[in-house]
Amino acid sequence: MKQLFDDVSFKCSKLVTKNYSTSFSMAVYMLSPSIRDAIYSIYGFVRFADEIVDTFHGFDKEILITEFEDEYYKAIDRGISLNPILNSFQQTVKKYNISDDLIQAFLKSMKLDLIKSDYHSKAEYDDYIYGSADVVGLMCLKVFVAGDHKRYEQLKNEAMRLGSAFQKVNFLRDLKDDNLVLNRNYFPGVDLNSFDENAKAAIINEIEADFKVAYEGIVKLPIEAKFGVYTAFVYYKKLLKKLENTPCHEIGSARIRVSNYTKAGLLAKSFVSYKLKLV
Repeated sequence: MKQLFDDVSFKCSKLVTKNYSTSFSMAVYMLSPSIRDAIYSIYGFVRFADEIVDTFHGFDKEILITEFEDEYYKAIDRGISLNPILNSFQQTVKKYNISDDLIQAFLKSMKLDLIKSDYHSKAEYDDYIYGSADVVGLMCLKVFVAGDHKRYEQLKNEAMRLGSAFQKVNFLRDLKDDNLVLNRNYFPGVDLNSFDENAKAAIINEIEADFKVAYEGIVKLPIEAKFGVYTAFVYYKKLLKKLENTPCHEIGSARIRVSNYTKAGLLAKSFVSYKLKLV
């Protein structure tokens, strides 16, 4: 039965989410059950593409990402793929009318990671973040508003700013691996070899501005999505605070994390805020 295969496909996307990101998986679990599978499928798609360009060393990454893209479009045309991640994602794309320009922008940024290591201007930086993060926020927003185009347009900017904030926090957290392992520097005008507190403070201020705008959108989200997105928001705010309190030389030499115990506490506090209608 095709339905059984589709069910297995969405479970595979859920498994990818749980194994690659406990924090994002926790946030998705706080969404309404009616939309969880769709968000799992989006995460599975973007995670696999990201893994190709970031971790599949020793393989021809250009061929792999090209084949991944080709197989996605075959799945869209056929309505099925034997790759369960692509099979679940193509269904979500069709069900929630996720436009192809979002997919293309995302894949463009992933391909840039194969050929570009430094971002020298804010325009280059913004373009990369739009494709790697903002459009992922917009894909999720398509699911959250369930076809309400007016609401989508009203929340579009806030969703993009949340995606930007998450990505910039990731950049700051992953400074060591991006610089020493992948030889990348996403922050224009920042010399990672002489990264100091002033440079860190400027990045954090930029992220805080994104979070401020993003929060205005979170409070306007449909009930099915609000608590889950707020949970992710609170987690990333905590991670940013931890990065702010960490000396810049430590950020460049170790990956800063939020413990599972702290995550559990954040979830409890978020739930209380949500139930008291403080969000």
